[in-house]
Amino acid sequence: MENSARQATRLDAIHGRYDPWLLFVSIALACTGVVMVGSASLGVAATHEVDAFYFLTRHLIFLGVGLGMAFWLMRTELKTIEQHNQWLLLVCIVLLLLVFVPVIGKQVNGAKRWINFGPVGFQAVEAVKLLYIVWLASYLKRFSEDISATWGAMLKPIGVAIVLVGLLLMQPDFGSSSLLLAITAGMLVLGGVNMPRMFGPVLIGLPILAVIAIAEPYRVIRLTSFMNPWSDPFGTGYQLTNALMAVGRGEWTGVGLGASVQKLSYLPEAHTDFIMAVIAEEFGFAGVCAVVGMYALLTGRALWIGLKCVEMRRHFSGYVAFGIALWMGLQSFVSIGVNLGLLPTKGLTLPMISSGGSSVLMSCAALAVLLRVSYELDRAQRQVARLRGEATQTAAPAASGAPSTATATPAAVGATRNSDAARGTSRLRERVEPSFGRSA
Repeated sequence: MENSARQATRLDAIHGRYDPWLLFVSIALACTGVVMVGSASLGVAATHEVDAFYFLTRHLIFLGVGLGMAFWLMRTELKTIEQHNQWLLLVCIVLLLLVFVPVIGKQVNGAKRWINFGPVGFQAVEAVKLLYIVWLASYLKRFSEDISATWGAMLKPIGVAIVLVGLLLMQPDFGSSSLLLAITAGMLVLGGVNMPRMFGPVLIGLPILAVIAIAEPYRVIRLTSFMNPWSDPFGTGYQLTNALMAVGRGEWTGVGLGASVQKLSYLPEAHTDFIMAVIAEEFGFAGVCAVVGMYALLTGRALWIGLKCVEMRRHFSGYVAFGIALWMGLQSFVSIGVNLGLLPTKGLTLPMISSGGSSVLMSCAALAVLLRVSYELDRAQRQVARLRGEATQTAAPAASGAPSTATATPAAVGATRNSDAARGTSRLRERVEPSFGRSA
């Protein structure tokens, strides 16, 4: 008992480290956002007759609050977050219902997506994305065996997603609804769902989404106008034509920071939804490749960390990493695709770069949780390495000092040592690495 206590103390003294690639790309995206919001918002500020740096100051304030939240989350154990998983789903539903409550809900441009906090509005769906990912990761961990074996275990998260999507469509917010469904499908696949069973809900859901997409006239216009925006450049194709002119003007290396013309009241939402077009104009093809590369690095690294967690049976951590990777990867893909005319116009921001308080806050929180996953993974790897080393050192003297060793064959001695080391390592790993996934 005393030896076990001393060993546990030594293991507790081992600390992990945050993944340097994730830390680098998070800081790079935040810095890019500050620079580009400062540049892209100058024309918007003039249109709204406010101070030239109003939107930049606002962005910096939200980024500062987001960093404070991030530092707190980076020091919070994931098991503490996992313990409150059922409450997180309830919070998701409450947040999406609050936007319909008079006085509390805030309507902007005909959409009820914001919760009113006095002078500041918070977009509820941004928090729902992260909370839902954490809940779904916990669900996949608790029902990892059933999710691939039974219809009920697979359909439950799909049913929860449909409820959340229904509330989002009432706002309306078709872009976030599609993103939430895509994250759900991706996490179920990565969580080991039976693929033939998955085809049924997908084949049923896609036609329903298509019907919903064409049910509203403004969605039909968005779907058709992006195919040929030049047919009505001053009407339905106004946003996209100006975005494409900005992209074309940037050519290979851009016109230089601050020299964009389209941001001067020509390109709508230049500092939010269409900030990528400003990046393309000021930094050209090289700037676009740099931004795409940062999101590719973020998504790829998050998926790699999630895979390593699952390999170490830290399933909750792994599924959280998978969910955040899907969120950041899909949302950045859609936002960039809209700016380049590859996808219909959607109201999705570019994570960590676009101006927007809710998006900046929750992107900071998501990256902080992802960094915490990398920290606990590295800590577990260091603890296992320490235990393996101690088990090997303990097994070797015991084997060499045994009375029967003198007469045993070398092969028998080696087998005994390997067996003792394996048993010692297995017992020690169970103390440090409890199963975070598959239940008996």
